[in-house]
Amino acid sequence: MDERKRESMVAYLRRRMAEFGIKPDDLADSIARDQRRHSETRYRNAAGETWDGKGEIPQWLQQATSAGQSLEHFAINGTARELPGKHSGVDWRNDPFAGTRLAADRQGLATS
Repeated sequence: MDERKRESMVAYLRRRMAEFGIKPDDLADSIARDQRRHSETRYRNAAGETWDGKGEIPQWLQQATSAGQSLEHFAINGTARELPGKHSGVDWRNDPFAGTRLAADRQGLATS
């Protein structure tokens, strides 16, 4: 971007920020919060859904791992870890029931 376009964009952004009462510190704080949130994210799917690896496992990740997808597939920067309640000694990739009610029932996740 050439200098003239850059200066024009900066002037436009300053006018819009003043119009909405946004101060540069507000913008810096928001960017810092976003960066912290993104750095805490450990898993992401193609739709942009994320999980930080804490608390309850989200439905999208439960479904994917029940269907045979590995947790490492969704890891960001190699941060995968063992899911709670999962047994590492069993290879479910060739499970013919993966993703079905039988697989969910086996894991104690099925509902009546």
